[in-house]
Amino acid sequence: MICPLGTDDLLLVRGPSSFLLAGEVHERFALCIETKDDEYCEGLHPGDLVCVSAPEGGALRAAAMILLLVRDHHFPVVALSPGHPGSRRVPMVVSAAPAITVSCEITRGTHPDQHLLCGSAELAGLTLRGGGGTVTLGALPAACTISYICVDRALVEE
Repeated sequence: MICPLGTDDLLLVRGPSSFLLAGEVHERFALCIETKDDEYCEGLHPGDLVCVSAPEGGALRAAAMILLLVRDHHFPVVALSPGHPGSRRVPMVVSAAPAITVSCEITRGTHPDQHLLCGSAELAGLTLRGGGGTVTLGALPAACTISYICVDRALVEE
């Protein structure tokens, strides 16, 4: 499924109890990824995606804020060490890359590779590929709905 995406739009994929919010990168920048022992950067380009996953649901406004902090303000991403006790308290996670696959088999907040994003079992296997004002969705689960949210609306919605 190919979904057009306007400059001020975010794509919302909702499952029965979780969601994923995606926005397109507008300018080239280096995303810094911080781990316990290292820091590295990945180059992002216009058309790449920033996706926030809320495996247990939550506030859409919070997800939009996280997405905008990374996409528009170039905040670094922190990956916790495997087994870190804080990973069970992370309600939302973010990835940024040209293509992202949702997996329910990785521990929340501990995966520094940006092509994988922790998600709920109901969104597992979903793939998103950005480019040229569109998001291509692959393996979209039947129980999911797709909608668009204007950035301004996402920041005020609860």
